[in-house]
Amino acid sequence: MKFVMTYYIPNESWDKAVSRFLETQAPAPEGVKLLERWHAAAGRNGFLLLESEDVAAIYRFAAEWNDVCDLSVTPVIDDEGAGIVLSSMRKS
Repeated sequence: MKFVMTYYIPNESWDKAVSRFLETQAPAPEGVKLLERWHAAAGRNGFLLLESEDVAAIYRFAAEWNDVCDLSVTPVIDDEGAGIVLSSMRKS
């Protein structure tokens, strides 16, 4: 399953978040594959595309950064998967 995790770094957490990221590179925990990570040009927000079958592992990743970032996590589906669902909903 794929998830989009968005983050925003408040001003008061900026230095701590940057230091932690530079020291660790924010690796995904066991059970989570980091597919992409994108940072906004202004640097205070961005998103990650994650893959996992373990929602608890996704939660663990968010919890590791909750003290310095405002986070949201959304399960997502690609065009192919959405097409299958939408096709099955069509009435003949």
